[in-house]
Amino acid sequence: MLVLRRVGITALVVALVAGVAALVPLGLGAERPLAICRDDPRTFPDAGVAGWQGEQLENAATIMSTASAMGFDRRGQILGVMTAMGESSLRNIDYGDWETSGFTNPDGSRTTSIGLFQQQEWWGSVEQRMDPATSATLFYERLARVPGWPDLDPSIAIHRVQINLDSDYYTRYSDDAAAVVDALSSTDGC
Repeated sequence: MLVLRRVGITALVVALVAGVAALVPLGLGAERPLAICRDDPRTFPDAGVAGWQGEQLENAATIMSTASAMGFDRRGQILGVMTAMGESSLRNIDYGDWETSGFTNPDGSRTTSIGLFQQQEWWGSVEQRMDPATSATLFYERLARVPGWPDLDPSIAIHRVQINLDSDYYTRYSDDAAAVVDALSSTDGC
């Protein structure tokens, strides 16, 4: 009887080891999940998406989550990501156009733009503009007030919020923003 118990326990251990070994190729037990999860930067591809990676994808995910929580669909999420791509290369920077190019406001005053969206002081406090979720909220609150924004060309809609010099400026980021939003929209790895 003791021999049968040992054989049974050995068989059970072998079965468990074989079962775990079968799960490893499926991604279970691996360090990196196989699917991207917008809420888990560890799942973002090391190679990035359309040339955007690391901190940039984390900021895009924050923009998307903020937009989604405010009721904006894929199109709205793309507009937010396009904007931050064009304004800061999806980096939460504490300097802006004055420091990099010497640009001034139309009245000749120094610009005070900072953050993902390069928002000036009339958008909010430094803390608000430097917090990715809050700055995204500020952007989407203004986008929601643009009459008919979903029917406008994306760059025109963004221009009406950002009020920059070139109304077509953001068009160059459209394909990249769509690729990032689509890649980070998966919930399979969550």
